[in-house]
This record gives sequence, C-alpha cells and structure tokens, in this order.
Amino acid sequence: MVIDRKQQIIEAATHSFSLFGYKATTMDQVAKIANVGKGTIYTFFKNKEELFDEIIHSLINEMKLTADEVIDPSLSFHENVHRVLYKILEFRRKHQLTIKLIQEAREMGTPAVMEVMERLEEAIIHYLKDKISLAVEKGNIQPCDPELTAFIMLKLYFSLVFDWEKRHKPLEKEEIARIFEQYIFTGLSKG
Repeated sequence: MVIDRKQQIIEAATHSFSLFGYKATTMDQVAKIANVGKGTIYTFFKNKEELFDEIIHSLINEMKLTADEVIDPSLSFHENVHRVLYKILEFRRKHQLTIKLIQEAREMGTPAVMEVMERLEEAIIHYLKDKISLAVEKGNIQPCDPELTAFIMLKLYFSLVFDWEKRHKPLEKEEIARIFEQYIFTGLSKG
C-alpha cells in the first residue's frame, strides 16, 4: 500500500487547525498526528503558513464545488442564488475548520486567520460575481455592477442567517428566501 505522505500531512494539519486553531497549531503537533517526522513535513511545505495556505485553497475549491452542486438550470436565477448562498453558509457553519477559524478571528484576531477569512469572502464574492455576470448576459436580470451586487447579496444573506439570530428567533430557510427576494429582486416600491 502506497501512503501519500503529503496528503497524510494535510489531513493531520486540517485536523489540528480544526481542533486548536491556527495560532495554537504547531508543526510538532501536525507531525505527531500525521505520524511522520517533523522533517518530512518540511519536504512538502516551507512552513506552517504554506501548509495552511494549501488547506485553505482546498477548502475554497470544496466550497465552490458544494455551491455548484445545488445549481439547477431549470430554476430561476433568484432561486439558484438563494440555494447557492444557503449552501455556502451552511458549509461554513458545519465545516469544523471554518467554525474554528471564525471563532479564532472573532476572539483573537489572529492576522493569518483574518486574512484567510477575507480570502474566503472574496472567493464567495468572485463566485457570485461570475454567476451574476452570466445572468446579466443572458438577460435574466437587469444590468448591474456584478461585484457590488455579489457583495450586497452575501452581506445581506450572512446578516439574515447569522446576525439576526443574535437578538431574534432564527429565520427559516424559506423566510430568508422570501426576504431576500423582496429586498434584492423585487424592491420595496408598490408600483
């Protein structure tokens, strides 16, 4: 049986970052969890930052694939945007590494983690921007600034899912979709 040492190290590091966070994870811990010598890690990665970067790159790709899976060509752009945003935020909420990183960013403000959280947000905005640009090209939505629209959509959705429930009863998925439809796609005017 061939053991992929690099993959073994990545899995061990992901496990360590998920349990202890970025700041508290050491290369010694990763080596111990991976059951390899510390020097073996350095044959694949220069340092902890490079190893972390590899993991985050994979995480972003996994998040995009997860979002792509829920797109249904038979549904409207509005419905697909809701499905994608809900899936991405559900992914972030359930994925142990992102949970730990969000916690570390909030509690400790670790610079490397803050940077990663920005990268995750930028990846989501870029993903949405591409979908919005395509919808504009196809005439499914009115012309708009795709990046600004993606930013507003993400922030509104994030606020409805996470921030609202800090002081109120959590909103159901269907209610979030209705509110999103009203404020983003329909507007508040009567006529």
